[in-house]
Amino acid sequence: MSPIRFLAAGLAAAVIATPVLAQTCVQPAEKTAFEVRALQSQLMVAALSCQQDEQYNTFVRQYQSELGSAYRGINAHYRRTAGARGQTSLDGYITQLANAHSQDGIRQGSNFCRNVLPLFTVALAAPKSAEALATIAVQNNLSNPYGRSECTAASPAARSAPAQRQRTNVRRVSTKTR
Repeated sequence: MSPIRFLAAGLAAAVIATPVLAQTCVQPAEKTAFEVRALQSQLMVAALSCQQDEQYNTFVRQYQSELGSAYRGINAHYRRTAGARGQTSLDGYITQLANAHSQDGIRQGSNFCRNVLPLFTVALAAPKSAEALATIAVQNNLSNPYGRSECTAASPAARSAPAQRQRTNVRRVSTKTR
């Protein structure tokens, strides 16, 4: 293969791979979903550790729609970024998140319940929106090990999925014809 063809093939591979790599970033709606899930996880650990089952059940009933939407958003993120391994990645994230909150409780020791119980009051008083719940998670600096950077407006993952698929397909076709 001539050096020019080799360079062209490498460039074509990079052009095709760039949208896939950029898709691993977290879109704004997904970030909100991750934050809502962090709040839910923290409250679940608090319920189990501090005998606050009733408070947690009230939270889940009150924000059932927002919690369901958050789960679907995270699930969509892992399907988008991990493909066939999406469910496994989602399960791993949820386990990692619960473990992080549990470890936080262990580090705080006997102070954990006293420190975390006001979070129930704040969460139960929040407006019924995912954004409000996400804000509570951020303001309380809750652990959230999703480990991906936010997508920027210029990144391909920030664009709509149909537009992304269409653009990727166009690139594939254009590289095959050369």
